[in-house]
Amino acid sequence: MRAFRSNGQIGLEALTMVDLPDPGVPGPGEIRVHLHATSLNYHDLGVVTGRLPAAPGRIPMADGAGVVEAVGPDVEAFSVGDHVVSTFFPTWLHGEPQIADFATTPGDGIDGYAREVVVAPVHAFTHAPKGYTHAEAATLTTAGLTAWRALAVDGGLKAGATVLVLGTGGVSIFALQFAKAMGASVIVTSSSDDKLERARALGADHTVNYREIPKWGRHVRDITGGRGVDHVVEVGGPGTLAQSIQAGRVGGHLALIGVLTGRGGDVPTGLLMARQQRLQGLVVGNRQHQLEMVRALNIVGIRPIIDHAFPFHGLADAFRLQQTASHFGKIVVEY
Repeated sequence: MRAFRSNGQIGLEALTMVDLPDPGVPGPGEIRVHLHATSLNYHDLGVVTGRLPAAPGRIPMADGAGVVEAVGPDVEAFSVGDHVVSTFFPTWLHGEPQIADFATTPGDGIDGYAREVVVAPVHAFTHAPKGYTHAEAATLTTAGLTAWRALAVDGGLKAGATVLVLGTGGVSIFALQFAKAMGASVIVTSSSDDKLERARALGADHTVNYREIPKWGRHVRDITGGRGVDHVVEVGGPGTLAQSIQAGRVGGHLALIGVLTGRGGDVPTGLLMARQQRLQGLVVGNRQHQLEMVRALNIVGIRPIIDHAFPFHGLADAFRLQQTASHFGKIVVEY
């Protein structure tokens, strides 16, 4: 079977397509999945470019979607022909966070889904939403579940709330879609007027170009009549956190899910304390969260926004597009 491996060097040129032996038949508690799609996340980019350390020869990609080809003894949750999507933390099945690293994450601590076939434990997958293409399903493992946990799980989002979404990448667009489906008002930031127009077409109630309004935190407060937003989906990190705190209401919820502006920096702790906000760091979610998200998607009918689809051999080109930050929503690879 075809697969991509990293050859231990740094950079996209280190991605090498190889021919690996077929993984064979599933054992007890396992399923065999023919994979058809993956989607790109910044965590994957960090692995393949060497910014995040991974073992030489690692098969990258945390997201994978495909069809069950065979089931092992005693497997009841899946049947041959089921459409499935991978889980980010295969061993975190439910409950409070128990993992603080990526040792069990496909494409990082263990081999991922840039391959055609995998045999894995049943908890490494859930069913995909009904009617989803494999490319659509592959967007859920990381980006979809991160947005779901930020708003529906940790945030306890209620109808009538206000949500601030930073940017128009995969997590942010999912957050916009989930928030609107749950009856919230949504404000979206971007440096691109074209992207802001697309966000409005998806239901964004207000948009802010942060290049034109660098101190956008106060501007967001003004949009909400001085109150501030109930929830912030904070993907930037240290470069945007101060403005997010300004934008949030007293007692508001800030979901810190990204470090696009850096992995460390100053936090205005006095302002955070004064506004009595809850700053919640999170990394994706558990398998039960994913099951709940899929049930919700089967009801509300949200479809992921895919910016561009590449063929399997174009994985490096897909990452090059991601590096330009010109995409809106998700980038996928199909095979």
